[in-house]
Amino acid sequence: MTRRRSPRALVALAVSASLLLGACSNDPDPAPGIGSTPEAGFVGGDGSITVVASDERVAAPGLAGTTVDGEHYDLADDKGKVVVVNVWGSWCPPCRKEAPELVRAHDRLTTGRERPEVAFVGIDTRDPSRAAAKAYQRSFDVPYPSVYDPSGTLLLGFSGSLPPSAIPSTLVIDDEGRVAARVLGGITAATLEDLVEQVRDG
Repeated sequence: MTRRRSPRALVALAVSASLLLGACSNDPDPAPGIGSTPEAGFVGGDGSITVVASDERVAAPGLAGTTVDGEHYDLADDKGKVVVVNVWGSWCPPCRKEAPELVRAHDRLTTGRERPEVAFVGIDTRDPSRAAAKAYQRSFDVPYPSVYDPSGTLLLGFSGSLPPSAIPSTLVIDDEGRVAARVLGGITAATLEDLVEQVRDG
């Protein structure tokens, strides 16, 4: 585990987030019907985890928009809960690899648990159409909503805290609405469950 970096390091991470939006590489493992664009690009993460001490956390930016399924989502509606925010794209091979792990963690963390509640939301970034995103969600039986963000604009809101500067990335927001942790790259269910428990324990 690493602690929160200096302001200079955060600026560098913000720059990385900006570069992410313009990065491009060939998808080596396109799944038929799921994000099979010929040149979908991503910046991969190494699985590094950053946890911010409780007294150093900053408020999460506003996160609201229309979901892949056409519903409205607003992070403010999950106030008082620990919220797991996963950034993904149907065109991203590591996202497809981690999707079952996220579903498993969701089921374990939201069933039969007490104080505080845990919620999950995705940010579907850079998908050219909702159809590909919907196919992805159906393929992996994703039970939680994802905000459709084809331009990647929502990611820039996190540049002042812990920017999700890789795809996939996962952020954990504490029950006070502050960014508490970040994982750059794929995550396992066990790691995510442990991270959420750490955030819940302060």
